[in-house]
Amino acid sequence: MRRPFGSVVLDAAVRVLVPALMLYAVYVLAHGHYSPGGGFQAGAVLAVAMVLVPLVQGPRSKWGLGRRAAVILAGLGTLVFPGLGLLALLWGGNVLDYGALPFGLEGAAGRALATMLVETGVALAVMGVFVIFFELFETGEI
Repeated sequence: MRRPFGSVVLDAAVRVLVPALMLYAVYVLAHGHYSPGGGFQAGAVLAVAMVLVPLVQGPRSKWGLGRRAAVILAGLGTLVFPGLGLLALLWGGNVLDYGALPFGLEGAAGRALATMLVETGVALAVMGVFVIFFELFETGEI
């Protein structure tokens, strides 16, 4: 898409939808921590929020993620899981033994925090990859 698709009505709708989508993504991430769902679904909803603005306002909109930021977020999100696994090894536990992590929390609380960090990393990686695909498609590189 080379030019903006939107109108005044679509622009107003996006201004309401994007914050609501971001809040919903945080809810899906937090609720998915204790039930089915979580990181992937939250990342997909965040990606929709990031892609909606350029779709409606055009590629020159001043809001959203650029390709560089999306690559950085995707990379950081991907490194969270092995990073936590190696950190557990450094603190004397087994690989991915979240109870050995130095969070200052005992047992289940430390494991719950580490699981939430892993889910957050998954969400960032998924969002970054989806935005990268959108950017590549937008520029005609794929």
